[in-house]
Amino acid sequence: MIRRRGTLFVVSAPSGAGKTTLCREIRLRLPDLAYSVSVTTRPPRPGEIDGADFRFVGVSEFQAMLARGEFAEWATVHGNLYGTRARALEDALATGRDVLLDIDTQGAAQLRARYPDAVLIFILAPSVKELEQRLRERRSNMDADIERRLVRAREEIALWRQYDYLIVNRDVKEAMEQLESIILAERCRVVRLGLTLPDLEVRN
Repeated sequence: MIRRRGTLFVVSAPSGAGKTTLCREIRLRLPDLAYSVSVTTRPPRPGEIDGADFRFVGVSEFQAMLARGEFAEWATVHGNLYGTRARALEDALATGRDVLLDIDTQGAAQLRARYPDAVLIFILAPSVKELEQRLRERRSNMDADIERRLVRAREEIALWRQYDYLIVNRDVKEAMEQLESIILAERCRVVRLGLTLPDLEVRN
């Protein structure tokens, strides 16, 4: 019998690289993949659902959760607070479920320190110019906000070597296939399977 602890898959990317779309689609392809809903102080975007996309809270509530030690990681991103609840994460991993996290580079670094065997995946747009175009097509960001995100994007892109895998999102379908392949391959790694000698016993 295979006894395994769940694997933590951490996906990061600069704004506009397509991270949210890829994470949403991979959950449809791999429904057994648990998704950790981040807590944030930013307001919901059109179409986002509280408790499904994010848990939206006020700054005071976030700070209270932080003071109680409820977060496995947390960071300030574009002026808003984001965090991952440790209890939900641990419960899923302990029962053998793989967990997908959609978080920034600050949070990813904290999780790598806490979970050394986590799998870190970085998503890139083909170019900074393409990144800027995607941000402007959202029509939900002011010019000043776009410029701030582009500055932050360059800082995040410089950290890609700290990740285990790199996906350049030129085409969503191709990027999705690459993300799925990474997850499926990691699930088959011997060190993650928790196999014991009796499990591998060869019977004549």
